[in-house]
Amino acid sequence: MTNFRRRQPAVPPLHSPPFNIIPIHDLLSNHPSLRFPEVRAAMAALCTAEDLRKPPHVRWDASMDILDWLGSFFKFQADNVRNQREHLVLLLANAQMRLEPPPDNIEALDPIVIRRLRRTILGNYTDWCAYLGRHSNVRISEGRKWFGVGALRSVTTNPTRELLYIALYLLVWGEAANLRFVPECLAYIFHNMAMDLNRILENYVDINTGAPALPAYTSQHTYLDGVVTPIYNTIKAEVDASRNGTAPHSAWRNYDDINEYFWSKKVFDRLRWPLDISRKFFLSPPDRKRVRKTGFVEQRSFWNLFRSFDRLWIMLILFFQIATIVAWDGSRYPWQSLQSRDVQVFILTIFITWASLRFLQSLLDAGTQYSLVTRETISIGVRMVLKSATSAAWINVFSILYARIWDQKNRDRRWSHLANQRILVFLETAGVFILPEMIALMLFLLPFMRNFLERTNWKIFYMLTWWFQTRIFVGRGLREGLTDNLKYSLFWIMILLSKFSFSYFLQIKPMVAPTKSLLDLKINEHLWHEFFNHTNRFAVVVIWIPVVLIYLMDISIWYSIFSSMAGALVGLFSHLGEIRNVQQLRLRFQFFASAMRFNVMSNQQSADDRKTLKTKLQNGWHRLKLRYGLGRPYNKTHVLETETNKFAMIWNEIIISFREEDIISDRELELLELPPNAWNIRVVRWPCLLLRNELLLALSQAKESKSKNDEWHWRKICSNDYRKCAVIEAYDSIKFLLNKIIEKNSQGEEDIIINKLFMAYNDAIEAGKFCENYKTATLPSLHSKLITLLDLLLKPKQDMDKLVLTLQTLYDIAIRDFPTIKYDIVELRKRGWVQSKRPKDKRLLFEKAIKLPSKEDLNFYKQLRRLYTILISKDSMNNVPKNLEARRRISFFGNSLFMNIPRAPKVEKMVAFSVLTPYYSEDVMYSKEQLRTENEDGISILFYLQKIYNDEWVNFVERMRSEGMTDDDEIWGEKLRDLRLWASLRGQTLARTVRGMMYYYRALKMLAFLDSASEIDIQEGLQGFSHAGTSTMNVSTGSSLRPNIGGTISSQKLKRAASGVSLFFKGNENTTALMKYTYVVACQIYGTQKARKDLQAEEILNLMKANEALRVAYVDEINTGRDEVQYFSVLVKYDQQLKKEVEIYRIKLPGPLKLGEGKPENQNHAMIFTRGDALQTIDMNQDNYFEEALKMRNLLEEFTKYYGHRKPTILGVRENVFTGSVSSLAWFMSAQETSFVTLGQRVLANPLKIRMHYGHPDIFDRLWFLSRGGISKASKVINISEDIFAGFNCTLRGGNVTHHEYIQVGKGRDVGLNQISMFEAKVASGNGEQALSRDVYRLGHRLDFFRMLSFYYTTVGFFFNTTLIIWTVYAFVWGRIYLTLSGIEKVINNSANNNAALGSILNQQFIIQLGIFTALPMIIENTLEHGFLPAIWDFLTMQLQMASVFYMFSMGTRTHYFGRTILHGGAKYRATGRGFVVQHKSFAENYRLYARSHFIKAIEIGVILTLYAYYSPSAKNTLVYIIMTISSWFLVVSWIMAPFVFNPSGFDWLKTVYDFADFMNWIWYNGGVFTKAEQSWETWWYEEQDHLRTTGLWGKVLEIILDLRFFVFQYGIVYQLKIANGSTSIAVYLLSWICVVIGFGVFVTMAYARNKYAATEHIYYRSVQSCVIVFTLLILVVLLKFTNFVIMDIFTSLLAFIPTGWGLILISQVIRPFVQSTVVWDTVVSVARLYDIIFGVTVMIPVALFAWMPGFQSMQTRILFNEAFSRGLQISRILTGKKSLS
Repeated sequence: MTNFRRRQPAVPPLHSPPFNIIPIHDLLSNHPSLRFPEVRAAMAALCTAEDLRKPPHVRWDASMDILDWLGSFFKFQADNVRNQREHLVLLLANAQMRLEPPPDNIEALDPIVIRRLRRTILGNYTDWCAYLGRHSNVRISEGRKWFGVGALRSVTTNPTRELLYIALYLLVWGEAANLRFVPECLAYIFHNMAMDLNRILENYVDINTGAPALPAYTSQHTYLDGVVTPIYNTIKAEVDASRNGTAPHSAWRNYDDINEYFWSKKVFDRLRWPLDISRKFFLSPPDRKRVRKTGFVEQRSFWNLFRSFDRLWIMLILFFQIATIVAWDGSRYPWQSLQSRDVQVFILTIFITWASLRFLQSLLDAGTQYSLVTRETISIGVRMVLKSATSAAWINVFSILYARIWDQKNRDRRWSHLANQRILVFLETAGVFILPEMIALMLFLLPFMRNFLERTNWKIFYMLTWWFQTRIFVGRGLREGLTDNLKYSLFWIMILLSKFSFSYFLQIKPMVAPTKSLLDLKINEHLWHEFFNHTNRFAVVVIWIPVVLIYLMDISIWYSIFSSMAGALVGLFSHLGEIRNVQQLRLRFQFFASAMRFNVMSNQQSADDRKTLKTKLQNGWHRLKLRYGLGRPYNKTHVLETETNKFAMIWNEIIISFREEDIISDRELELLELPPNAWNIRVVRWPCLLLRNELLLALSQAKESKSKNDEWHWRKICSNDYRKCAVIEAYDSIKFLLNKIIEKNSQGEEDIIINKLFMAYNDAIEAGKFCENYKTATLPSLHSKLITLLDLLLKPKQDMDKLVLTLQTLYDIAIRDFPTIKYDIVELRKRGWVQSKRPKDKRLLFEKAIKLPSKEDLNFYKQLRRLYTILISKDSMNNVPKNLEARRRISFFGNSLFMNIPRAPKVEKMVAFSVLTPYYSEDVMYSKEQLRTENEDGISILFYLQKIYNDEWVNFVERMRSEGMTDDDEIWGEKLRDLRLWASLRGQTLARTVRGMMYYYRALKMLAFLDSASEIDIQEGLQGFSHAGTSTMNVSTGSSLRPNIGGTISSQKLKRAASGVSLFFKGNENTTALMKYTYVVACQIYGTQKARKDLQAEEILNLMKANEALRVAYVDEINTGRDEVQYFSVLVKYDQQLKKEVEIYRIKLPGPLKLGEGKPENQNHAMIFTRGDALQTIDMNQDNYFEEALKMRNLLEEFTKYYGHRKPTILGVRENVFTGSVSSLAWFMSAQETSFVTLGQRVLANPLKIRMHYGHPDIFDRLWFLSRGGISKASKVINISEDIFAGFNCTLRGGNVTHHEYIQVGKGRDVGLNQISMFEAKVASGNGEQALSRDVYRLGHRLDFFRMLSFYYTTVGFFFNTTLIIWTVYAFVWGRIYLTLSGIEKVINNSANNNAALGSILNQQFIIQLGIFTALPMIIENTLEHGFLPAIWDFLTMQLQMASVFYMFSMGTRTHYFGRTILHGGAKYRATGRGFVVQHKSFAENYRLYARSHFIKAIEIGVILTLYAYYSPSAKNTLVYIIMTISSWFLVVSWIMAPFVFNPSGFDWLKTVYDFADFMNWIWYNGGVFTKAEQSWETWWYEEQDHLRTTGLWGKVLEIILDLRFFVFQYGIVYQLKIANGSTSIAVYLLSWICVVIGFGVFVTMAYARNKYAATEHIYYRSVQSCVIVFTLLILVVLLKFTNFVIMDIFTSLLAFIPTGWGLILISQVIRPFVQSTVVWDTVVSVARLYDIIFGVTVMIPVALFAWMPGFQSMQTRILFNEAFSRGLQISRILTGKKSLS
């Protein structure tokens, strides 16, 4: 320890500076952390700077360490140095603690620890140097050292230098701010700074000055100003140019572009060192000389899906072509067709198609990535041109060779030898064409070879792969091992075989015959003007489009089926669902205790021993014994066993946490607890829940048996261990009780008599003659009287006379009825069973001998209640605990301990970790006003929670009464904070999240105590629980198991600070837990909230007061001058000694924090304050459970295991959605989410090996991600779904993501339809942006084929396939209406089976979609975990509650926002609120949210279906029409009615009336500049067009093309009018436009007259109206007189002209920049308002109809909310009515 310097001054200050975890600044303090030799060793290793050259211009102190040295040389901020010092010390100390075998000298830091840490932190830098072909500037000379037997390991010969490199990187990273998102930029910075460090260490001299070398930039700048700020400003300038992300992605550089600039060797010459800010890299927009996009250009187009996943689409297109060719031949089976040489040659055309698709791919690459081509990247352009030219050449070659085959065959009129020779030439050429695919296939079969080739940096391999893909730093070596390769390959082969078989036999082949017949038809007559001949060909295309769309998307259906089966198999092998309820846990509780000891209590074996085959076999055999009951590995009766007591302490702490959460009552706590030894009981006192009915069964056996053999009776009792424990405990308790309540040395000798009786019983038992000496049939009588005795003792007022009488009765039975032989008085006196002499006062036996313990002896009465429970308990305990959540948690925890879970190390040897939660301005706790404020129905949040969580509310009130509340009104007074906390812990608040995450700290403290506690400590801890679990008497609560009397357990004593074992901690448990666990909440605007004295800031401070391990990070903004603001990352905590908030670190930022998306920026700034090797990401809507926190040590051990040929870098964690009970919608969302986060994630991890990170509570390898860009991406808009990009980044960089289901974390979901829709919109928009991203493109190309399929169908492919489903509906209905209005359907109706074939295929798809997509994964997962019948019942219940309507509506939401985002952009974060849905949403609000995404589209489809029903000859048959259109009508009804079905009071008549009035006010309100969309229709209308303002040219063109479909209505319907007189001339359509012009003219005239005359000269306005009416009537009379016009034509023409007008409005919106400046625009706005009125009224009509009809409102309420709330709502209305009447 010679190098260890004390940093403490000689005279310690009165108040030492604040510290985070370890007081490194104060080594003389008595802080427990400094007692750890590993901490002292780490600190000593850093204090080795005295041999280094001293920095200039710094007053060097001997107490300074190497971080001070680096900070002085490289000008790092002081708080950055302090922060990273503690960070590094904790990393080194924790690593030293885990080192196996332990070092010989624990006071010195082992070199192995330093080497491992350096390789971990600098791993990405090392790879980057190798990739660029640069020598690493980390110059370490390593030697070899023997460790143990045969263990030769490399160690550094200069640990100080190695520590300097580690510390330098951490300091660079810790002050890099937003640059942490660009990891290779940090590698570049570190590379150059490491060179500067080497020059200093090696005593280089500056050749210009002759002075010792210094870092390059430090002469004028600090690290922040000289390095970070220039690059930050460059990023900020690009972000500013993006116009808040609305500019095209191709126009500005995002984080990825900046980072990928450092993937080139030329970066060293371009940027130099120190950074040359005159270089093009630093130029800002709009400078055209600046560096543009790097590596990839994001372009908006659906073609991105083809570009990224071209292998998938090529497979689908080629098979479709082959299947169509084979089916066209007409043979029954495909192999029969393939015997034909003609068919074989036709199939060769796939090579022409394949080459064409390659050509298309090359054109798309060139069309989207052309801006990457510069003078410096000319090779990219050359490759683009060559690829296009080569693909075009292959098309020509194959076309020529194919033509020559048929030419030769036609000349020979048979398949001659020459023709076959030409086929052979074609095949040889095709072999050359597919040669790259064959090589790829070979490498797929040898994945290790592929990984080697991709990871190697040999230039020869660059040249070989240049043609196929750009060389990039990421995406190399992504292949999995052979076993994993085989598993997911077989999975996809089975899917593809099923899909292609289904497609051929049930999709393609049935369409061939109708197609042939349709092509053979001669269609000479049309019902409209036909511009082209051969319309039957176009008709074929029309009927094939839906089939093709289904063909393209139905792999997702097959994936759903097979993933459900695979997930079930994996779940079964993982032993999920083996314990499904509390009853099953009771049956296996004997092994549950042993499983807890085996898994939760620390493993004493060393790491090396744990890895041996022998140990693995022993552990495996032990798990089998536990899981299947092979043997009895746990002694359940031995009371003094230490492991038993440890189990009791853990179990009791779990039950206490349940009571703190109010999910069990005081009585249930007593029934579930495992109390310590008391009353001299000789066996383990198992929970009363397990001993239920056991004593009564033993008594029944004794009563009914005639045997006098003690051994037989005892064997029957011991056949059940719990029965044995119950009998012994009851006997010992009764003995102790009687001795306790009878006064010693009493005159009546009662105490002597009792002792003599029990001595006789004991002697008989030991001699084996108990049944011979005593009548077992008399035991029930004794039992009955004992119950009476306990009943009297537990009453609040004990009646001594009755007690004496009961004792006398018991005594009489014991001496007269119980013995087999009747003894006379002499014998009884001889045995001591009666008084030796009569007392002088002649009192009766027991009359004055009873002395009851005081009511203050709470422990006595608690034990008394337990005995009473054992004596009377029957099967009524089946509902304990009553709360469903408590039952679920107990069952899951019990089941998880029988799963394959790693054994837990000691807390000191566990992997250290942190939890990070980003927070902005959400609710911390509900305020009093929030809880009490009622909505229009008189429903408050508190009332809502009381009904939803009724039993928990009862438990809460019971707890408050136990804590001294005497009046219910106190709940709003002294107990207000408890009430607010109770409500907040049932919402999605920060308080709930913090409470859950602090369970980790609580669990680690307890486990640390158990790791080091002696047997005496544990005994004291258990006794402490016994005393903590008692309270004063509470006569207001009762139970069915005991009378309404006696004291109850005190919830007040169960506070966290004093619960259970925590009372007996030795002092170092807190420090051990803090060294292993840190919780940081990134409250971004906490500083602003404090400044304005926001209530949220006060609540956050209260959370810090209550939670020692909680830290808050925020961004502080300080105004330093005119328009100058400085930004700081600040970490604060609450100092328990100073009793105030203290600032720990303050690190200056280069500028504003938020350059990209808010959440990842918030996470990034706080990540420097996290600690440990792992990091769990927790969102604001998540929760945790104490019993799950106990298993965190086990989970973190997964980082040390190999999964495949990689260790995990992300551990996926299962979620429990806790909002499922709030409403039916919440249940649907919960069921959908549960199947995704369990079965879905399970399959993605195994066997598919493609699980990503989806924003769930996953655990990151923190040090791995620290140098690879962090735990999310933050580029504006493109990374709006920031979490999943962490998974993309992980996979691309060679990480491994696993999934583990033996541990769970709670998660809340949105519970109202509007909230859910906004969430779906956010996710769909995020997937739309993902489809454009470079990450998806690279994964689509770099993954092998089958992993690529898994990736596609579980990310963007899921949303695109949902879009295809909706497109299928559109294609079907528009195709039908085309065939009908054109007259083609009339011709083919009687001669083809197109309608039947197509209708059956389409509806077959929809049945599969509705059933499989939403139902199968949920049914399978529910079956696995809860059983088959409960799963089916839940599914049927969901259907009755209209789950299918909800899921269909969600499909519309996903389709709308996914498609809009890809075409036009506009993705943005949508705050969902996460509140409770107790408020009715107005019609106007629903219309604003769903008009464009659902209502108008549903109306469009509904109009088409109506027209089809009216004009189609096929629709005349009602059954045929229903079969063909029922799925489409279901979609229409779902999209229109869902927002009202799932809206509270959605069918209330009065609310409907008010809603319509509010809607009309909103429509006509003009507003002003600052008017919001919620106030004015016009503002909303303009906002709905925002995406058209930012879209590109192609987006506008495609939008116009799509809008042209509305003109088809007019074109088709005008020829159906009677006035057309059957004419098919084009003049009919052209004349119809006159009506459109006249209509607009009349509207403009009326609008002009209203604006000019309505207010001032009303008579003129009326005159104009009259003229218009007269003119209209005149025209109608003329038409009726001189044409075939009929009145019905007026209504029919409306269906023609209204869609046309809507189409014109949509086109006007697209070309708004050209139209807005003209006079036409005002008319467009006015007509658009009229259309929205029409649409609104159309939607309102069915809603008003249901509201008017009786009964629908109550039925809707019952559907929307659970039964308890529905009942409570009706009661509330009745009470409200009574109040108003009174």
